[in-house]
Amino acid sequence: MPRQLTPLDPEAVLVIRDVLPNITTLSLPFARFGILKFGGRATIVKLSTGNLAIFSPTPLTPSVYATLSRLGNQVSYIAAPDLEHYLSLQSWSLAFPHARLICPSGLPEKLASQRQQSQSQSQPPSSPSSPPQQQPPPLEFHTVISRTQKSVTPEFDAEFDIEFVDVHPNREIAFFHRPTKTLIQADLLFNLPPKEQYSRTTEGRNVWDWVLGGLGGTGGKAWGQRCMVWYVFGRADREAFGRSVERIRGWGVRNIIPCHGDVVLGDGGEVWERVMKWYLAGKKGR
Repeated sequence: MPRQLTPLDPEAVLVIRDVLPNITTLSLPFARFGILKFGGRATIVKLSTGNLAIFSPTPLTPSVYATLSRLGNQVSYIAAPDLEHYLSLQSWSLAFPHARLICPSGLPEKLASQRQQSQSQSQPPSSPSSPPQQQPPPLEFHTVISRTQKSVTPEFDAEFDIEFVDVHPNREIAFFHRPTKTLIQADLLFNLPPKEQYSRTTEGRNVWDWVLGGLGGTGGKAWGQRCMVWYVFGRADREAFGRSVERIRGWGVRNIIPCHGDVVLGDGGEVWERVMKWYLAGKKGR
């Protein structure tokens, strides 16, 4: 049996938390290859209008529906913040068909290619009476973020700043919620190990957890993650990556909500400085 990326029963291990005024997180286990524990997280922001914006949607469960109902159930924006964080986008889009879908440039093409490949690999019906396999309709993205397109709607723009880090391998969109000074992001920065995301499981730590904690932790000098953002995330164009890092720094980040690892409350600016030091210093190791 293949190892699972996400839990077979996400409802049983989901952690729902109101982390800040008008911001709620949905945290649950997520493991690459079923072994490497990164954790997963969706973030719900309630705008001043009462409408809800969802970032990196995780599976819809009864508790998630109940949470959305408690928050007013006005799901108006659903964002895939990079090329990888879209796995539950289809189910959310079907559940909330009037919501505006946001993604980075490149994702519509990636999903179209996957769809075409899936269609070409599908087997024909075994008999005339066998019904053809129905695929869900293709996603319709309303806002595709690029270097020149960083506006969503006046309502959304009134509360969020956007930085598009397209030199990152996953083409990252960083969202900054100005009212709470909160950076919401996917793979720009980790805060491992994912304690909260595995807090409702009985899984113990293994050697890979210690390795990932070293590579994706933010404590101490964060050497592992400094190396990762320098040698992996920004290597395609370190000057462009550095400019994005500087712009995000200029927002005055106080809190960071990562998809992978624990939420950072209060000292988000210090964490950003520590992890991105080589870019902010202008020269590696300075």
